[in-house]
Order: sequence, then structure tokens, then C-alpha cells
Amino acid sequence: MESTLTAVLQPVLEPRIRDFYLRAMEVLDATGVRYLVGGAYSLAHHAGIVRHTKDLDLFILRPDFDRAAAALRGAGYRTDLIFPHWLGKAFHGEAFVDLIFGSGNGLCPVDDEWFAHAAEGDVIGRRAPLCAAEEVIWTKAFIQERERFDGADIAHVILSRGRQLDWPRLLRRFLGHERVLLGHVIFFGYIYPRHRDRVPPSVVDQLAQAVRDEPPVDDRLCRGTSLSRQQYLTDVHQRGYHDARRIEHGGNLTDDDIQRWTAAIDTAK
Repeated sequence: MESTLTAVLQPVLEPRIRDFYLRAMEVLDATGVRYLVGGAYSLAHHAGIVRHTKDLDLFILRPDFDRAAAALRGAGYRTDLIFPHWLGKAFHGEAFVDLIFGSGNGLCPVDDEWFAHAAEGDVIGRRAPLCAAEEVIWTKAFIQERERFDGADIAHVILSRGRQLDWPRLLRRFLGHERVLLGHVIFFGYIYPRHRDRVPPSVVDQLAQAVRDEPPVDDRLCRGTSLSRQQYLTDVHQRGYHDARRIEHGGNLTDDDIQRWTAAIDTAK
């Protein structure tokens, strides 16, 4: 299957861009910076869904960003720390590589567990470490923008990998956010009624129990901003709800992080 996916993905890349992607990985290899390939390549590996994108997503640890950026600059590429809380980029003309060490909502930092459970697959004709299916689901579960909803990707990953998923590990990833994962697995059963068994009933039961055990919340908290950086701004700016992304409300983002992330809504990632 991998060779077929590679054959489909490669022709859309200009040789110059393909060489840039390969060179970027070689530079990080030589520097000793650990990385995982995500995005279209991990989705193709885990779900067989081929999506042509204009960038290469490399997931790294936050402490490794400066070293990775310096190595890529030394190789002749321009780098920029676009959003200090989760994303940098390396540029070669109009092409770029994303250096990702978290998520826009601040909930999914890259940690050692990503690397301990990495998959391996083919990326542009070479072997490379890939984000595990569990991390693909974890990060995509919170992407519910008006213009982008990654629920279908999650359904396709569960369809392909549900029987092999480390469900206990995935449940730990969603600790405190069980409703989000529960929503996705419920929708999976609706989308693929014949394959509901790809999600163990015990997983649904455990998630449902976690929801039932949630304590009352008196605070006017809006967690919608963790799902969409745009669609719940009315609630936090005009209706008196507290932004759950802020550190003082249990999140991981500073006011500066939120302001920069919000200001970029109308620009490309």
C-alpha cells in the first residue's frame, strides 16, 4: 500500500520542492534533532487518504526548535518562529516546511511519548518516522473551524486502525477533554454502522462515565475557543464568557499567544 501512496503523492511535487523537503529532513538527521512527519503523509499511512498539500509537517520538541532552525538556516533556508506557542517554518522560495511543536489551542504539545510510539513509513521515497495514529487523532480532534473540520480524517483513521489503536493511551491523551473524543467515536458509529466494533464498547463506556462524573462548573467558561479560534470570539469578547485557553482559566496560552493566533485568522497558516 505504501508504494502505491508514494506513487500518488510524489508526482504533484515539483522537483525543487521535493529536494527541499528531503534536504530539510537530512539536515535534521545530521543535527540530531528528532522529528516526526505528520500531515498528509501520516494520514496517507494510517488511513489511506491521499491529500495533496503544499507543505511538509515536521513535529519536533519545543526545546529543539532553536537548534533545528539554526541548522536549516545553515543549509541556506530562511526560518521564522511564526507562533511561539506552537509553530515555526523554514522557507525555500515559496515552499516551506512547518516545524510544529504543539497545537494552536495549546492542548497538544509534542512530548517524548510522540517519539516512543512513532510509526515508520515512506515519505517522498525515503523511510521516515511518522506521527502515531493516536497523536493524529488527538491533534485533529480539536480542529473544528468553520472552514476546516478534521472529523472525517479521524473517522478514516479509526476505520483503518481502530483494532490496532492503543485506546488506553488515547484515553489518557484526552484526560479532561473526554467529551471531545466521545463525540468523535459516537459519530464514527453513525458514519460506519457496520464497523462500530472498531471502537471497543469499553471505550465508549469509559468516556460516558467520565462525562457523568464531571463536577458542576460555576465559572462562565467557554471551551469553544479550543475547537475554533474564530467561531467563539463573540462569547469571550461580548458575552462575558472566559476563554478556556488562558492560563488563568486552565489553559496553556498567554494573552500574547491568543492575540497573535487570533490576529492571523485571515492569513494562511
